[in-house]
This record gives sequence, structure tokens and C-alpha cells, in this order.
Amino acid sequence: MNFFERCADALRDRTGAALFALLLTLVIVLPGQATIPPIDRDEARFAQATRQMVETGDYVDIRFLDVPRHLQPAGIYWLQAASVQALGDTEVRAIWPHRVPSWLSAIATVFLTWWIGGLLFGREAGRIAAALMGTCLIFAVEAHIAKIDSTLCAVTLLAQAALARAFMAREASQKLSPWWAALFWSALGFGVLLKGPVMVLVTGGTILGLIAMERRVKWLGLLQPLWGVPLMLLVAAPWYIAIGLATDGQFFRTALGYSVAGKVVGAHQNHGGPIGYHALLFTGMFWPGSLFGLLAIPFAWIERRTPAVRFAIAWIVPAWIVFELSGTKLPHYTLPLLPAVAMLSAAAIQKAGDAKWFGRPRLFAAAAALWLVFAFVLTVGVPGVRLELQRDEAYLPLMIGVAALFLSGLTLALVAQGRARAGVAAMMAAATLTAIGNFGLTLPGLSQVFMSPRVMALVRDAAPCPTSKLALLEYHEPSLVFLNGSDTVLSRTPDEFAAHFAGDRACAIGLVGEPLRADFLTAAAKAGVTPVELGVIEGFNHNDGDANRLTLYRAE
Repeated sequence: MNFFERCADALRDRTGAALFALLLTLVIVLPGQATIPPIDRDEARFAQATRQMVETGDYVDIRFLDVPRHLQPAGIYWLQAASVQALGDTEVRAIWPHRVPSWLSAIATVFLTWWIGGLLFGREAGRIAAALMGTCLIFAVEAHIAKIDSTLCAVTLLAQAALARAFMAREASQKLSPWWAALFWSALGFGVLLKGPVMVLVTGGTILGLIAMERRVKWLGLLQPLWGVPLMLLVAAPWYIAIGLATDGQFFRTALGYSVAGKVVGAHQNHGGPIGYHALLFTGMFWPGSLFGLLAIPFAWIERRTPAVRFAIAWIVPAWIVFELSGTKLPHYTLPLLPAVAMLSAAAIQKAGDAKWFGRPRLFAAAAALWLVFAFVLTVGVPGVRLELQRDEAYLPLMIGVAALFLSGLTLALVAQGRARAGVAAMMAAATLTAIGNFGLTLPGLSQVFMSPRVMALVRDAAPCPTSKLALLEYHEPSLVFLNGSDTVLSRTPDEFAAHFAGDRACAIGLVGEPLRADFLTAAAKAGVTPVELGVIEGFNHNDGDANRLTLYRAE
């Protein structure tokens, strides 16, 4: 028995496994929380809108600067506001307090996956499912971003836990405690406060899938819908009524007409893709557990009449089809479905035991080849790109990546030999090193890609007055707005930008991108202002990949 097999056997103890699952999740989700700048535009928009909630005391109408944010409900903003007020100085523009709900939700996701997996497939399968979910790429990425999706996944699992409990109580001809029904409807209510109908799509899709497969609905009465639906409305409706009154119904026109309907029928904000988009990305998004997910497909088909497998299939398939048919596609959309994939994969591993149950040579060869491509990209490709961009001889992340790639190869070797449990242990080691290298070392050092912190450093050093107000022309990145503050001015034209300097010749400063710099200088001359260059920042915009040259000016 080798080292990884001993590790797998050590996890059979419940207490030890729980402590290990917690430690594993923390190692995956904590590196980089305080050192990675705002990762994408949405994260900065969420964080800035939350800051404005705290600054203004208005917890109903959500705004980014003076623009209403009527795309999502207020749930995640409330959680972030509570975190900021409890953990951080509201005057300090740090991103990490906003990320706390995401990584706490990630921990909850791992343990809920464990519990539901154990309920459906047995204790060992629950532990393996927790390990697969806790190490997957999109789970780790969303745990590092101050957005809705990690929290939505955890709340979805709360509802799915209650639904699974009712389903298995039916199988065992047992009664269901009213507390489970209360949990189900309360979770649905808060899910609606997080992202509108998305959570209902997953949970409702599970119910419809089970009905389609079984032609039975009576068991749903265990969830007490007569008082459960009013409970859900009691949780969600007050804010919806308040925002409807505060915006004269504009929130619903934007959220339902532009956001929800717009995402279904078209590529919202240019985030489109072909049918099959999520299936094509699955190997990368669920890496490294995707190896076992692909190999578990025959198991799911063979065991499809087993109640637990039926529940997992109903959890995955209906919502996945909707996501594939939707015009708007983003990689994280399928995140609430991946715990069910982890459970099916864990059940297949448990079924395999130490035999070559995965012994389908063609399936294994195809899955292994595709999986190894993503392993190479994530383990050594990401730190390699950083080394190329930064030219700073930071070789430690690359060395860690090489070790993770070796462990990835070992995972394949163990699975090929029929030692699936040992393969899971090697996979966890590979994922841990990858997370430490990428989130802890690689991403925080990408100053050429994350430009906004460099701009803020220049602003702090070069601003002529403590009260200097920063205006932006062309480079309207939400990350810079968040780091600078709510008094940031977004100029739409060179003339507006020049007027900012003319209005405060002593203290005004402004940042302009290269495409409009010449136009600004012309407009400034017309306004009687002679701008003084304070510094230049060059790099790549991590949102669109374009090269940027940004110049900071002050008035004469």
C-alpha cells in the first residue's frame, strides 16, 4: 500500500475526515484573498455598490456611482455589507472583506456536498464527493471573487439537502420533520433574494426531472407547500416590494426584461457560445475531479434506475439543458450542478473499489488526454504566462506547478491501475499545490495585468492635494472606481474631461487612455488648461486583453 492509499484509508474516520475536509478547503480558498486585486469587472461593481450601501445607509436601491444596478436583488450586497462592517474599516478600499461571504459559502458547499452525498450514496461516497467538489477549479475561482455565485451554490445546496431528505424519506416510507420543509422554503426564499429565479431553475428542474422519470408527485407533499410557499414569500417579498416602490417598478423592467429575458434569448453583454459550450468546458471547470466525472458516465447510465442516481441525474440534466440553450453563457453558470456530478463520481469510485471498474480503455484514453491538457495549462501554464509577462524571475510558482503536474500524472497512473481511491488522494495533492501556486503566488504578482492598483499607487504619490478628485476618460474600469472611491468622475467625452480640470485648477487630476489622449489635450487647450503629466502606466487590461497606456494629468 503506497502513501496515497494510506491517506485515502485515513479519511475513513469521520472526525479526521471532517477536519481534513475543512483544512483542504481552507488551503484551496484562502490563498490570495487579501493579495489578489479585484479580478473582474463584476466583482468590483458588487464591491463598490456594497460600499455605497454602507456609505449612504440605503440598503434597498443598489447603485454603482450614480447608476442604478437593477440586474440582481440585494441579498449578496447585504452579506458583503455585514462583512465589511464587521471585519474592515469602511474607509479602507480593501477587497478582502467583500470576499468573506464567498469563501465561507465555499466551506458550506463542501460540507453540504458531503452530507447530501452521504445521504444518497453512503458515508464514504459523501467524503469523496466533498473532496472532488472542494478542489475543482470553478469552485476555487468563485470562492476568490466577491460575487453571488459561491453563495448561491451554498444556498442551492441547502434547498437540495432538504429535497434529497424528503426524497429519501419517501424511499424509506418515513415521515419528514417540518424543519426540513422550513429549511427548503427558507433557502428558496433567500436564493430568490440572491439571484432571482436561477435557484428555482435548479431546484425546480430537479423536481420536474424526478416527476418525468418516476411519474410520482405525492411525495412532494412532505415539503408542506401550503405553508412553505408563504414562508418563501415572507423571506423574499419585503425587499421586492420595497425596491418596486423605490424605483416605480423600474427594477422589475430591468431585472426581468433586460437581465433575465435578455440572457435567455441573446448573448447578454457579448457572453455567448454554441450549444454544448458548458459540456466542452466541463473538463476544465471541474478539474481535477473532471477525470472521475467523465469516467463515471457509464456508471450513471447503468445505475440510472437507482433512486439516488435518479436524484443526481434530475439535479444535473434539466438545468444543464436550459443553460446550454440559453443565449448567454458564462463558465460559472453550472456551478450549482457540479456537487451532483461530484456525488455521482464518488459513487462510481466507491463502486469501483480496488478493481478496474473504470476499465473502458477508449473512454479512459480520451478522458485522460483531455484532462492532462487542462492539467498542463493550470499547473505550469499559468505561472509560465506570469513569468513571461512580468520578467521578474519568479520561478517558485513554476516549480510548484511542475510538482503539481507530476502529481497529476501520478493520478492518471493510479486510476489506470484501478486504484481509484489512491488516485483521489493524489488528485487532492495536485489541486492543493495548484491553488497555492496560482492563487497565493502567481495572481497577486500579475501587476502587468492588474493595472488599477498601480494607478492608485501613482495617484497617491502624485496627487497635488489630499482632496484631489480623480476623473477617468476611456479607462472606466470598475476596479479603479472601487479602489479610488465613490467620488470618482467618469468622463464620457474629452470636453467633459477637460472641464474637470478647468473647474479645479489647483487639485484636479485625471487619467486618460492613449486612444483619447490627443483629443483631450486639444479640448484642454480650448478650455484654457495646460495639463501637466504626472506619470504613465502601461500594461494589459485583464478584462479584454488589450494593451493599455494610461497617463495621469493634473491641471497647470
